[in-house]
Amino acid sequence: MQLTRYTDFGIRTLMYLALQPERETLFRIAEITEVFELSPNHVSKIVHHLGKLGYLETVRGKSGGFRLGMPASEINIGQLVRVLENSLAPIDCNKPYCLFTPACKLRGVLAEAVSAYLAVLDKHSLEDVVSNRQQLLNLLPEHKIPVLELVG
Repeated sequence: MQLTRYTDFGIRTLMYLALQPERETLFRIAEITEVFELSPNHVSKIVHHLGKLGYLETVRGKSGGFRLGMPASEINIGQLVRVLENSLAPIDCNKPYCLFTPACKLRGVLAEAVSAYLAVLDKHSLEDVVSNRQQLLNLLPEHKIPVLELVG
């Protein structure tokens, strides 16, 4: 099973924030887009969604930004995947309609596989996936966020 880019980018964003729990300044969308080379539009939508779900605390305005909305230990990867993915169905038997659908056992096998997949994810928190903190931090490019000067 492959996660959508939306979920992937959402998890990457949360991992990035979880790697820097002591940081006092808020994170900015520009920082995430620069580090992971992602579209600002896409990251904006993800950050907004994660904020609505409570995974992020967002602050609007000139000095706004975001940070984790809860400890990384409380962010369950399985639950995160469930709320970010539009569908966890591994197959769509209706597009185009499959003639085997009325008697097919494959759907049951695939449903069992998805359940097993989610059961593994349910065993892990965001904290677990960033437990090799120093290794992950060493992989991040040094980045500088451009400061916009106000011209008066």
